[in-house]
This record gives sequence, structure tokens and C-alpha cells, in this order.
Amino acid sequence: MNTAAPTPLDRVPCTIVTGFLGSGKTTLIRHVLETAKGKRLAVIVNEFGDVGIDGEILRGCGIDTCPEENIVELANGCICCTVADDFVPALDAILARSPRVDHILIETSGLALPKPLVQAFHWPAIRSRVTVDGVVAVVDGAALADGRVAHDHDALSQQRAADASLDHDDPIEEVFDDQIACADLVILTKADLIDAAGQARARAALDAELPRGVRVVSVTEGRVDPVVLMGLGVGTEDDIENRRTHHDDEAEHDHDDFDSFVVEVPEIADPAEFSARIARAAEEAEVLRVKGFLPVAGKPMRLLVQAVGPRVAHHFDRAWGAEPRVGRLVAIGLKGLDRAKVEAILAGEREVA
Repeated sequence: MNTAAPTPLDRVPCTIVTGFLGSGKTTLIRHVLETAKGKRLAVIVNEFGDVGIDGEILRGCGIDTCPEENIVELANGCICCTVADDFVPALDAILARSPRVDHILIETSGLALPKPLVQAFHWPAIRSRVTVDGVVAVVDGAALADGRVAHDHDALSQQRAADASLDHDDPIEEVFDDQIACADLVILTKADLIDAAGQARARAALDAELPRGVRVVSVTEGRVDPVVLMGLGVGTEDDIENRRTHHDDEAEHDHDDFDSFVVEVPEIADPAEFSARIARAAEEAEVLRVKGFLPVAGKPMRLLVQAVGPRVAHHFDRAWGAEPRVGRLVAIGLKGLDRAKVEAILAGEREVA
């Protein structure tokens, strides 16, 4: 009887795409889906918050080799904390598809720690069927060039240090460091927003953090050849215990340092004016991330909004379908994020207490 462990060729390779809030993970994965050259793909996408935005963006690709049923969304939970409850059933559903998928992309939430997820690939029910082809860490190049992980990170850190009720460890830096520590490849995004000197600063910051000879690739709008991401063949689960992170000695990991909520928005008249409101919320209420869909007066198309700090991008992605024509935005920030203030700013109130 052959009792040898499955070889990588017997198992479906999985690429774990990690990265802090707003770094560009979904944009990168969408580009991979659109340029996969016939490879049959599936995606597990995880959200921090009640509303799944990223899965909806990916389902709009309309790609035959990654049909909508091959995109499984895990909302309102962090995959690194809910592996048994959420990840394994999602994996079961994908592996039951026919024809068999060639590769699985796993997009973690921006607050997820990749190490617990990679460690789960040792579980017998998982190890016999899949392997971690590689961990890809997506990094916001524009933020890193400015010396921070997220917009106005220095102000957030100062606020926490001044409040004795808060743990003085920096949750933003810790999450970022843990994601980098597990990376087999780093994708430095938003290259079009920084000059050569900024690129050099960002690369120097990464070189100071990366513990191994990890390749760094700079991209704009997620445009990278899929062969750069898929086919690394690392088998990361076999080396993960050598990758030290801030949370290695914790029995459990939670996300109590962060808050998220959904803001419902009625039809708007001017996308540019509303984008200015989002930027104001980032500056005045210290919102780290905003994403969602909005209805625009006189427009049949749905407006997709993505914001990282005060940097706001928007475009029409598709026509509204059977869903209610109501805007819903997910706002994410550090613990204590002032919901009333954010809602007031987005409603256009000029003076907010």
C-alpha cells in the first residue's frame, strides 16, 4: 500500500494574497483573472465587515475560466480567525467543482494575519488536497514612500500613545510586519503615484523588513503577468514555522484594535464632490479605508468607490441590477472610530462636533 504524502503535483496550488487595507489586492486579483490565459481559477475573498465589496467587484469580471460560482466570499469575519468555520467549507465547495480548478487565489482581508491560514494547510483534510504555492504581500507603494503603512499613520500613532486606555503596541505596524514576514513575493503597488526617489524610499523600507531574499515587483493598477504570481511552487506551509511574527506567542488573535461599519448613502449628484467628502472623513475622522457602491442621479451605472485615507478613486463598473438602488459604503478605522462624525461628514454637514 502506498502511504507516501501527496506531492505538489497531486494537489491544487493556492496563492495567498495578503496586504494591508487599501493596498490594491482586489485590483491585482482582477487583473490576474482577466489575463490568466485559459487557466481555470477560483477565488476565496475575505472581508473585514458586514458587506462584501471585493467579491462583488471580482464577480463582475465576466471571465469564462473563473465563473461567478468559483468566487466564494467570506464576509463579516477574518479568515485567519475562522479557518475551521469558513475557510474549509469554502475550499470544499471549490474543490467539488467540475472541471477541476487549476489554481485557487485566496484574498485575505486587509487586517488578516497570513501565518495562521498557512498553518492550516497542515490539517489532514486540507494538506492532502491543496498546497500553498506562495504568499504574495501587496504593499501600498505611495504610502510606504511617505514613510507610513496607511495615510497619516504618524497622527494615528500619536493619538494612541496619548491615550492610556489603549495598548501602546501599534496594530497597523504589527499587521503590516506580520504580512511582510510571511511573504514569498512582494507586489509594490501604485507605482504611478511615486517618482524614482519615492520608489527608492519604498524599496529601502521593504529591504529593512524582509527577512529573506524576497523578490519585490513594482506595478501600476495591478498590471502584472500572472506567471509572476502563480507557479512559485514554494510550498509555504512547510517553511511557515521559520517565519517569525508579532503574534507567534498568542493563543488567539483578534481584531479588537479596529472598527468597521456600513454607511447607507442616498443617490448622489456629483461623484467628485462626494469624493471630497470621503477625503474629509479620512482627514477629520481618521478613516483608514472606504469602499462601496453609490447611485448617481441620471446614471444607470453603479459607481464603485475605493478610498485609502484621502486618496479616493471612483468609476462606473456596471448597470444596477435587481439590487436596491441605494449606496452602501464600508468604513474602516482604528478602535473608537466615530461613526456619527463619519456619517455627518458624508452627509455633507460642514461643522461636525
